[in-house]
Amino acid sequence: MIDEIVTRALAGIPDYRAFFTVDELMEDSAALAADFPDLVERRVIGGSRAGEPIECLKIGRGRRSAVLFAFPHPNEPIGAQMLQYFSRRLCQDGDLRQALDYSWYLVKAVDPDGARLNQGWFKGPFAPLNYALHFYRPGSREQVEWTFPIEYKKLRWHTPLPETKALMALLDEVRPDFVYSLHNAGFGGVYFYVSDPCEPLYPIFHRLARQQGLPLMLGEPEVPYATRLAEAVYRMPSTRDTYDFLEQYAGGDPTEIIRAGTSSLDYVKARRPDAFVLVCEMPYYYDPRIEDARPAETRRRDAVLTALAAHEKDLAEWQGYLDAAAPHLTGENPFRAAVASFTAQGRRALEAHRRWAESHPDLDRPATVAELFDSRVLRRFYNLLILGMVRRMALHQLGSEQAGSPEAARVLRSLADEVEAGLRARAAELEREMDYTVIPVRKLVGVQLASALHTAWHIQSRQR
Repeated sequence: MIDEIVTRALAGIPDYRAFFTVDELMEDSAALAADFPDLVERRVIGGSRAGEPIECLKIGRGRRSAVLFAFPHPNEPIGAQMLQYFSRRLCQDGDLRQALDYSWYLVKAVDPDGARLNQGWFKGPFAPLNYALHFYRPGSREQVEWTFPIEYKKLRWHTPLPETKALMALLDEVRPDFVYSLHNAGFGGVYFYVSDPCEPLYPIFHRLARQQGLPLMLGEPEVPYATRLAEAVYRMPSTRDTYDFLEQYAGGDPTEIIRAGTSSLDYVKARRPDAFVLVCEMPYYYDPRIEDARPAETRRRDAVLTALAAHEKDLAEWQGYLDAAAPHLTGENPFRAAVASFTAQGRRALEAHRRWAESHPDLDRPATVAELFDSRVLRRFYNLLILGMVRRMALHQLGSEQAGSPEAARVLRSLADEVEAGLRARAAELEREMDYTVIPVRKLVGVQLASALHTAWHIQSRQR
C-alpha cells in the first residue's frame, strides 16, 4: 500500500524551476490554512534573532507524531520546498493521511534570517559560481542544528539560539515518534543518516535515489568517524562522537575545538530513546564519478593527506583575507563571523584529521574513483563557497552605514574584486574538469519526500 501512496504523491510534485523565498513559504502556509481550515493548525513557536516569527503547521490528528523542520542550515532549501509540497499534499490526499496515522508538525523555515541571506541564488541560475557568489552558512555556534544543550566529559553548552529554543519547545511538547531534519549537501550524491539501524529501509533508500536517476554518494564520508551501515547510509554522528575522535587524535582538550553544542538527535533521544531520526542529504549537482567504486591508482591515504595539505593552504588564504580586511570592518557582519569561524575551527581540527589519515588502517588500500574525486575535486568546490563569503564580507561592509573612510572603502572594494576574479577563474577551471549535472528541484523534493513517507511507514509498522 505504501508504494502506491508514495508513487501517487511523487507524481503530483510540480516541475519547480526555483526555490521559494521565506516570504513565499509563509504566504503559502497562510493560503493553505485558509484553504483547509479544518485540517491545518498554524501557529508561531518562537522568533528568530532578527525578530522574525518561526511558524509551525500541524496537519492531521494521528496516534503518532512527526516533526519535520527545514533550513536547519540556511543554505539548504530543498527541505523547505519539500514541505511546501508535502503540506498541501497532506491536505488534499485523504488516503495518505489515513495510511500514515500521524500528526504532522512542519516547520518550513527554522532559520529564516539565514535563509534570507541565501536568497540571491534561490531563483538561479543554478551553477556553482552563482551559488558561491550568494552563499551564506554560519559557523557552528550560530547554527540552529548544532546549538542544542550538551554536557559530555569536559564539554558544557547551555546557550541555544532563539531558533533552537523554539525547536526545543516544539520537541518537548510533541515528543515525536519521528524527526526529520531536512538537510542537503551542495555537490556529490545522495546519502542518509539514521539514528538507529533500520535494515529494511536501506534498499528502499537506494531505490528512491535510483528511481530519480540520482547517484549515491560513495566518496569520503562527511566525517571520518561516521559509522557506515550500508552503501551511502550512516549512523548519525553526534557531538559526543566528534569529542571522542578529537580526544583520540587531536592531542589536546577537545573543547578548544568544539565551540558549539550538539544536534537535535541528542536532544530528541535524551527525551524519547525510541524516537527515530532521519537525515537525507541531497546535492544540487553531481558528477558521475561520485558513485564510481572501481579502484583508482592512488592510495586512499595519499589522496586524503593531499586533500588535507591543500585544505591547510585554503585556511591560510582565508586567514590572510580576514587579516587584510580586519582594520576596516566595524559593526555586525555575519559573513565575517562565518569565515572566521570556519577558519579557526578548521585550523584547530586539521591536525586531528591528519593524524587519523596517517594512522588509521582503513586508509591503507587503493582509493576508489569516487573517493579520489571527492578528495581532489569536491574540496575545491566547497572552498569556493567560503571565498564567496569573503567577498560578501567586504561588500556587506561597503553597503552598510558604517562603510568607513575612503581608504577603508578602497581596500574593501579591492579585496572584493580580487576574490571575485579568483572565484570566477577557479569555478571555470572546475567546470572544465567536471562533467556535472544540475539536478531538477522536482527530483530532489521527490527523494526527500519518499524517504519521509517510507520511514514513517517503517516506524508505524514496527510499533504495531
